[in-house]
Amino acid sequence: MKVGESDSDLHVLFSDNHLLVVAKPAGVPIVPDSSGDESLLDIARHWVEVTFEKPGRAFLGVVHRLDRPVSGVVVFARTSKGAARLSSQFAGLDVHKTYWGIMGRAPRGHSGTVTQWLRKDRKANRVHVVAQGGADAREAVTHWRQLDLDGARALIEFKPVTGRSHQLRLAAKTLGAPLLGDLRYGAGNALPDRSIALHAQCLEFNHPTRGEGMRFSTPPPDSDVWSLPICCESRKVGDTVEGS
Repeated sequence: MKVGESDSDLHVLFSDNHLLVVAKPAGVPIVPDSSGDESLLDIARHWVEVTFEKPGRAFLGVVHRLDRPVSGVVVFARTSKGAARLSSQFAGLDVHKTYWGIMGRAPRGHSGTVTQWLRKDRKANRVHVVAQGGADAREAVTHWRQLDLDGARALIEFKPVTGRSHQLRLAAKTLGAPLLGDLRYGAGNALPDRSIALHAQCLEFNHPTRGEGMRFSTPPPDSDVWSLPICCESRKVGDTVEGS
């Protein structure tokens, strides 16, 4: 599968016998939820069944997730072996993730690390910053640096070391301003498409059977909120795949 090849429903970055890597639009859930909206898993499975003329229901393993309002790179496993080995990489923190986010104002300084202890309220689907050692508290570590500044908008690169729920959304709030559109964590206004300004720009991991390093990136959405110069240059370059 060539870089950027897609059909009307799925933007495919890469596919082989063990992997399917796609660019997720903001607003699409990874897996089916209570909304009843079609999930990325549903769309991707259908693509596999049609593209490879699979009889019956094709296997597709979910090995990581993005929040529904977030866009960017997502990998599915096309075999149980691939799913097990990719899941192990994610659990072992062997996967490198790069996100871009837009805050309503610039943080102090130009780079740093945010270390927090987080506890998730599953009933409310909300995460709280708590004291170290508290019940159900889990450490969250995020490296960050400022990439661009345009008026009140600051483009921040986030590199999470851990993979906690809502980790980057809370890191942005801790740095001084919530991500644009993130009403759950303090943004004043929703974005027109109800997304939040967070994009999984790059994902790096080892191929589950060949072992070689792979790197996938996709530019942020072509919308007004993502109109900063670096974002526009990224869209000119388009999707990139390395190690395939």
